Amino acid sequence: MGVVGGIKCIKYLMFAFNCLFWLAGTAVLAIGLWLRFDPKTKGLFEGEESPSVFFTGVYILIAAGALMMVVGFLGCCGAIQESPCMLGLFFFCLLIIFAVEIAAGIWGLSNQDKIVNDVIEFYEKTFENYKNTKQEVLKETLRLIQFGLNCCGTTGTIFDGAKDTCPKKEGLEAFITKSCPEAISEVFNSKMHVIAGVGIGIGVIMIFGMIFSMMLCCAIRKTREVV
Repeated sequence: MGVVGGIKCIKYLMFAFNCLFWLAGTAVLAIGLWLRFDPKTKGLFEGEESPSVFFTGVYILIAAGALMMVVGFLGCCGAIQESPCMLGLFFFCLLIIFAVEIAAGIWGLSNQDKIVNDVIEFYEKTFENYKNTKQEVLKETLRLIQFGLNCCGTTGTIFDGAKDTCPKKEGLEAFITKSCPEAISEVFNSKMHVIAGVGIGIGVIMIFGMIFSMMLCCAIRKTREVV
């Protein structure tokens, strides 16, 4: 005898939620692999001066995407097959992800200044090395950063010696624009509340996922005991 009533509704909500969770995991994994191996971005990870935060970030994306796919699969199968074992594994995996998310948030907040300084230092060294060597890999790395942040050089002028890597500007903006160290600091400082909000939102969704999985698991066991 299967679950009925409100619990049956939770069952199909769990299935739909975990289908979306699996798709999100696929997207996160694809983005992580793209960032790591795309010719335009792999220079961020292969340079001698690349900060560890780049490696850490991209491999966290890859691992998180793979884990999300596994968790989504467990949740889908556990819900549709009414399997207490799979639902228990789903709950346990969500609990681990939730704990890791909290730990990552605490680490990120406590090391924010160091991360910003490491990224700025990497940019400045890459900029100087490109001015001296004109290597194509360094050029692509600079273009990626400068076009992404809409900045130019270490001082914000086209006279820094790497004009060909800067976004095209017109009028006075062609001579004076935002420096990249300033732009990097602004991005980290202005987007922290957005990142925190997204993290809190994901955490709340995970809590509801754990609650619903336990409700469904208990209802399935109770139904089987009655039978």
